[in-house]
Amino acid sequence: MIDQTFEQFSDELWITAVQVATVWTNPQSTREIDLPGIGNPTNIDEWIGRQHVTSLSALCDENRVQSQLLYGEPVIVTEVADGWAHVIIPTQPSHKDERGYPGWVPIKQLKKVAKSEWKRSKAAVVTDKFAWLETDDGERFLKTSYQTHLPVKKEHADRVEVITPHGQLFLKKNAVTLFPTTAGLNKQDGSAIIQSGEQFLGLDYFWGGMSAFGYDCSGFSYAMHKANGYQIPRDAGDQAMNGKEIQDDQLLPGDLIFFAYQEGKGALHHVGIYYGNGKMLHSPKTGKQIEIIDLEGTVYEKERCLGRRYWQGAEET
Repeated sequence: MIDQTFEQFSDELWITAVQVATVWTNPQSTREIDLPGIGNPTNIDEWIGRQHVTSLSALCDENRVQSQLLYGEPVIVTEVADGWAHVIIPTQPSHKDERGYPGWVPIKQLKKVAKSEWKRSKAAVVTDKFAWLETDDGERFLKTSYQTHLPVKKEHADRVEVITPHGQLFLKKNAVTLFPTTAGLNKQDGSAIIQSGEQFLGLDYFWGGMSAFGYDCSGFSYAMHKANGYQIPRDAGDQAMNGKEIQDDQLLPGDLIFFAYQEGKGALHHVGIYYGNGKMLHSPKTGKQIEIIDLEGTVYEKERCLGRRYWQGAEET
């Protein structure tokens, strides 16, 4: 269950106020090429379109990016300095901080709101790859990513009125799923996790990516579980330390499989989703796209080290 309650917050919330806010290692991590991704509004399509393999690789190799936030995602702000906010992300569990994933975002990409205004009995989650927030008269306002969650104010015939950092706006009903805020999304089985992931085949890998604009390997597994009612850790190392351990001969579609250097005995470096029949669905690395591959005969076959299951079968729910 993705729990959308806000008990860990004070009477005021800091909410992500751009389509995607990248969470940086520190305020010095950004470069000129990153300007479309650190403003308000952001233009994530332009930002990614500007990149080349070298600049994309540097996001990881130079430890620049940690994670990302989606529009409307709440954070805890622990420090503000020189236009930047140090944040904790409660919706992204991590060993780095027991409260959630830490990092830095430009303060202009956040907005403070009253918890009483944001907390509603029902929420809408974007289930299309992208959905446009619209004004009352139907004008497109903001392109939001898959799995963007927003509080529902009112249901209309073909649209849902949602509360946003920019006031009341609308999402088309056929692009979202509505769910009770306190109960969260219904838990689905492993085959549903696979089905969610298949729609992103061909999408370019993006280090730190947590949106339909681009996922990294653990961001992809995190988001596909989130879409099916499970909150799992954000990073592959933490994902490998939790869940239920599954032996190779017991793997089922939707399970996570992990890979480590030195033929599975060294440092863990990758996670994918088991597809069934010896195949894996995964977001590989910079310069590659989300794909389904046969593990046999690949480097992944030699480096496979662990399987974990987070989803539940019908007999467990």
